Amino acid sequence: MIVIAGAILGGSYGGWLARRRGGKAADIAQYAAVYAIAFALLGLFATVFIDRMG
Repeated sequence: MIVIAGAILGGSYGGWLARRRGGKAADIAQYAAVYAIAFALLGLFATVFIDRMG
């Protein structure tokens, strides 16, 4: 669940950031994809950490 939320938040943030910097559609898509992957990876680590704690 944290992984999915991280991917959605990361994609939204990446798209917003690229749009703010004046990027074209391909730039916005690339930023959204990269940030979605990065945030999903962080969410995966958080999930594993939380699972190991409990």
